[in-house]
Amino acid sequence: MDPPDSIPIHEFVGDERYARQPFNRSQNPFTCGLTGKTFTHAEFHERQELLARSLSKRMGWRPNEDTPWDKVVGLYSLNTVKIDFLMFTYAVHRLSGIVTPANAMYSAGELEHQLRSSGSKALFTCPSLLENALKAARASNIPDDRVFLLEVPGQNRDRRFKTIDDLIAEGRSIPELEPPKWTKGQGARQPAYLCYSSGTSGLPKAVMISHRNIIANIMQICWHEETGRRQKGVETQTCIGLLPMSHIYALVVIANAGVYRGDGVIVLPRFELKTLLESIQKFKIELMHLVPPIIIQLLRNPELCAKYDLSSVRHIFTGAAPLGAETHEDMRKAFPSITVGQGYGLTETSTVVFCTGENDIMIGSSGSLVPATRAKLLDEEGREITEYYKRGELLLQSPSVTLGYLHNERATAEAFVWDEDGRWMRTGDVAEVWVSEAGNEHFAVVDRLKELIKTKGHQVAPAELEAHLLAHPAVNDCAVIPVPDERAGEVPKAFVVKSAAAAGRSDEEVTREICKHVEDHKARYKWLQGGVEFIDVIPKSPSGKILRRIFKDKEKEVRRAKGAKL
Repeated sequence: MDPPDSIPIHEFVGDERYARQPFNRSQNPFTCGLTGKTFTHAEFHERQELLARSLSKRMGWRPNEDTPWDKVVGLYSLNTVKIDFLMFTYAVHRLSGIVTPANAMYSAGELEHQLRSSGSKALFTCPSLLENALKAARASNIPDDRVFLLEVPGQNRDRRFKTIDDLIAEGRSIPELEPPKWTKGQGARQPAYLCYSSGTSGLPKAVMISHRNIIANIMQICWHEETGRRQKGVETQTCIGLLPMSHIYALVVIANAGVYRGDGVIVLPRFELKTLLESIQKFKIELMHLVPPIIIQLLRNPELCAKYDLSSVRHIFTGAAPLGAETHEDMRKAFPSITVGQGYGLTETSTVVFCTGENDIMIGSSGSLVPATRAKLLDEEGREITEYYKRGELLLQSPSVTLGYLHNERATAEAFVWDEDGRWMRTGDVAEVWVSEAGNEHFAVVDRLKELIKTKGHQVAPAELEAHLLAHPAVNDCAVIPVPDERAGEVPKAFVVKSAAAAGRSDEEVTREICKHVEDHKARYKWLQGGVEFIDVIPKSPSGKILRRIFKDKEKEVRRAKGAKL
C-alpha cells in the first residue's frame, strides 16, 4: 500500500481501514508510569474531538476554512504530559492546523524565536514552564488568553489559565465539527508539524513535515520491524516512553508508530535510573527506545540494576546519537537476554531511514534501509561510491523526506538537491555500507561533514554559540567545537580570543563570566561543559570560514597524549 496523500495523520492512525492493529487487540496507547493514569483508544479519540471543538470555538478556527498557517499552535512542556501529547497534536490536526513542539529546556529567548518564526497563534505549556512561556508568548504577540496549561502531577496550576481538561470539558457542550474535506495530494503538501533542526549547518530552522511524511515513516518502521517481531511472536508490546516527544525520534517512532501498531507506551517525566528500573519491573516493559547516555548509565550501575526484575525486556532500540561498538558489546555481556539495535534518521527525514531489525543485528551499524528508501554515497569529487566498506557523503530519498525549511529557500536548496533520479536529501553525514552475516546491507554512519554537536541526542549549532559568545565584552573572537563526553556523547568547548578589555584579567575569572553568559540565555545542553580555552587567534580560511578541523585535530592529540579513548 502506498502512503495515502489525502488524509491527516489521525485518520490514518485511528482507522482500521488503513491496516492498523485492530483496536480489540491493541493495548491502551499511553499510561502514566507514575500515577497509572491511562486512556483507552476510545477515550483518546473522544478527548481529541472534544479538544478540537473547544479550540475551534475559542480560536475561531474551522476544519475547512482558512489556511493551516493561520492555525499554528506551539507546545512547550515537560515530558510528564506525554499521555496527552499525541492527542493534543491530533486535535490541532483535526482543525487542519499545524503543531510546533518546542524543547522543554529552551530559554524564553529560544522559545520566542520558535514562536515568532513559526507564526504560532497559541501556546500550550505546563505550570513549571509558565514563566518562560509567558515571556516568549507576550514577546511573540500571543495574548494570555491563548496560553493554555497541561497539568503535571505535583505542580500547582495557575488559575488564570485554562487547562487542557477545562477545554475538553467545554467541548462537551459544543456541536460536532464538520469532517475535514481534503483534496487530492493535500496530505503530501500540508505540514502537520514544524520541528526545529539546525539541518546540515547554521541556526535552528523550522522543518516542514507533512502528514504524508509521517504516515510514510509509520508504514516504513512497521514493515521493516515486522519480520523480527513475528519471529519473536510479538503482536503488541509494552514500551517505555521516556524520551521527549518534542524530539522527532520520540514523536514518530514511539508515539505515532506505537499507537498505529497497538503498542502500549508507559510514560515517564524524565530520566531517573531508579524510576526507570521500577517501571520496567512494574509494567513488564518489553521494548525500550533509548539514547546512548541512558544505556551507559545501565552499564555503570550493575548493583542497582540487579535489584530489579528486568527479565521482561526483550529489545533496546537506540538512536539520536551513535552507539559505540564497545558499548554495544558491553551491553551484550551485561544483559545477555536483551538485544540492542540502532536506527538512524533526521528531522528532515521524519525520522527513520536505517533501522536494525531484531532478526539481523550487526554491531556498529545503524541497520538497513527501511522500505521505499534509497541511499547513495558520494566521494569528495561527487562521484557515486559502489563498493562496500568505502566511506562517502550520505544522500537519501524517501517518501518521508520532508518539504523543506520554512521561509528559508537557501537552506532548502542546499539540503535538498535534484539529479536525474529525483530529489535527494544531503545529510552531511559520512557513511559506509557493510554486509551482515545474513547477507543484508547495513549502513554505518562513521563521521559528520556537518559541524553540529550532538549532546544527549540534542543538536547544538556551533554558529549559534559563537554568535552568542561574541556578544560578551570579554570575547574578541571565538570558535566552538564538540569534544567527547562519556555521558553526553559530545559537549561544546569554546576557544576564545580575549578582547582588549579583558586582556589583563585572569583566565579563571573570564571563563566564569563567559560560561555564565551562556547559562543565563541558553538551554542546559548548550552550556560549555567542554570548557573554555584561550588562544591568540582563530584560524580561518581566506573566505573567513573558521577552520574547526584544526581545533578538532588539536583536541584529539591532547586526548591521545592523556591516554583517553577517542
